[in-house]
Amino acid sequence: MNDPVVYRDYTRSELDAQYNNRSRYPEYTEYFSNWERWSGEAKAAMPNARLDVAYGASLMETLDIFPADEPGAPIQVMIHGGYWYSLDKKHDSFVAQGLKPHGVTTVVINYGLAPDYGMDEIVRQNRAAFEWVWRNAADINGDPDQIYTVGQSAGGHLVLMVLATDWPAFGAGLPVDLVKGGISISGIYDLEPIRLCYLNDKVGMDRDVAHRNSPIHQAYPCAAPLMFVSGDIESDEYSRQADAMDVVWKTHGYPCEHLSLPGRNHFTMADLLREPESEMTVALLRQMGLRP
Repeated sequence: MNDPVVYRDYTRSELDAQYNNRSRYPEYTEYFSNWERWSGEAKAAMPNARLDVAYGASLMETLDIFPADEPGAPIQVMIHGGYWYSLDKKHDSFVAQGLKPHGVTTVVINYGLAPDYGMDEIVRQNRAAFEWVWRNAADINGDPDQIYTVGQSAGGHLVLMVLATDWPAFGAGLPVDLVKGGISISGIYDLEPIRLCYLNDKVGMDRDVAHRNSPIHQAYPCAAPLMFVSGDIESDEYSRQADAMDVVWKTHGYPCEHLSLPGRNHFTMADLLREPESEMTVALLRQMGLRP
């Protein structure tokens, strides 16, 4: 007997394979080790960094700050990936190495992980981190009117959920356009297949939670520019996810572009953020208005 189809044309095992990047790229542990090593080097090279700054009440609600040398700098907020259940901000401090030479303040945020924290709370914590950054921008040599964000994988999903935030309702005095632009690297925008595949053993979503935390189902209050970044050796579902979100963004009439990185997989695209003149770093700078 054939296995039943659980989502689109996929059986459960086929759907698992589409999203199991650790199985698809078994060398993933090497990537994680590189990120952590590079991040340690970045912290050592930037003695003015402020580490483990609390933005909320739980132990997971902390962020690392790599201030620009001059006040009033654009702020780039990095959201780590890990399918909402793994990794940590300690893996992503290397992003500051690529941005520091361009006079950008970099903030790398932590948040609670599944299964200890549900998706609703993970999204709330990320929004709370951005509220903290906005309220404290001047103290980190940043400009509260120039806050941008980038995230990879689950972090790409959270980039879109941040862009979907009704900021005045979230916190008193917050501007509706608190975040001026976002870049999502291999993000996930429809959580229904996540609910139906092996990942939900960790994330624990029901249908309602998956729906209300799916970027494709959000209202977006501001016409912030959005960039999708993808590698050319990812699974078909990642391309479909980006196409679906592209339709949503263009339906709103908002600016959107795609960046395809030949020879890059789900994990190795983020590596480029370490390099001050890489295609990825230049894309961030362009969105911030620092490059034509």
